Formats: sequence, C-alpha cells, structure tokens
Amino acid sequence: MSEANTPVKESFMYKVARFLANVLFYSVMPLKMTGAEKLGLDAPFIIISNHNSMLDPFVLAYKLKRYPITFLGKKELTKARFGKWLFSQLGMIPVDRGNTDMEAMRACMKVLKSGGVLGIFPEGTRHHEGVMEHIESGVALIALRSGVPLIPVYIKGRVALFHFTRAWVGDPIPTDDLRTEGINADTSARLNARITETFRAMVAAGEKKD
Repeated sequence: MSEANTPVKESFMYKVARFLANVLFYSVMPLKMTGAEKLGLDAPFIIISNHNSMLDPFVLAYKLKRYPITFLGKKELTKARFGKWLFSQLGMIPVDRGNTDMEAMRACMKVLKSGGVLGIFPEGTRHHEGVMEHIESGVALIALRSGVPLIPVYIKGRVALFHFTRAWVGDPIPTDDLRTEGINADTSARLNARITETFRAMVAAGEKKD
C-alpha cells in the first residue's frame, strides 16, 4: 500500500482518551451534539471548531468513531518533556502560531492525502468572546489545497464538571468555487470570511434553541 493510501492509525493513547471522553460525557460532563450524523462521511475531511476549553478536542473525538482525528495544536504544548511525549502519542501536529509553519502545513496535507481526518481550531487559541472573529492564516490554505470537505462544529460555552454542554455539527462549508479561482491570498481571505459567517449563523441558531 502506498503512503498516499495508508490510513492514519489510532494509537493506544488516543483510544484511552476517547474512552475517557465517553465516560465523562455520559456522566459528570453531559454533552449533547446535534447533527453528529454529519460526521459519518468517508475520510479524508477537515473538522473546524471554535475553542473554549482544553477539553474541546475530546468533544470532537468522542462522536467520531470511524477515524482518529489528527489535531493541529500550538507548539508551546510540546515544550515540556511530558507534554511532548503525550501529544506525540495522541498524534498532534505542533504548529508555530503567528508564523508560516511549512513543516506543519506539510504534515497536515500528509494526513489528508493518507485518508485521515484533520482537526483544526482556526482561532489558534482559546477564546471566550466572539466566535471565529479572528482566524489564523494557513487554515484556509490547507482547506483549499486539499479540496476535502470542511465540516464546522460549534461548541457552546466551556466544557466543565457538572455543566451541560451543547454542540452542533454544520453542513460542509463550500470551497469548490473558490478553488476554481485559484489558491491565493484573496480566495483564502474569502474562505475565512465564509467560515466566520457560518459560525455566526450556528451561534444564532443555537441561541434560538435555548
């Protein structure tokens, strides 16, 4: 089997993390995800989500049973020896935020070319005000270059003990029209704007349901 068709394997540590997520979200951190069936498509694809808590990756992983998610995470998480080991075992791709990290970009493309699922928090760090108002550069480039489905997930509020959390999975964000125009700064900026508008609509819909 060629490298381009080699699926991303689920590590033992990832299995442990997903098991813990199931225990937590069925007990002390109740979670309801609407539209989770939209994650049932065949890989490769990209999941993007807003970021409120360190537990957000667990939210995305626990409903996606078919594939492990390779997350893009800030390089600072791997500075300590234990952090470097742990996130390596979980398959995280460290990225140097604020700079054009070509090594991380190539690693992301490799995951998608191998038929995997990539998880990205486009805001680059945890935000508590506004949703997708500030998107890191590079997210749109990965989506446009890969041409795979881009699935939005909105997590309302912060995942915490004894707190009920709601999450919604949206329809794929269209990218084909932008790709036909070429992959450049303009189409990347327009995709980022499209991502922001998508999440604004998901936030508004979530508010109406409460």
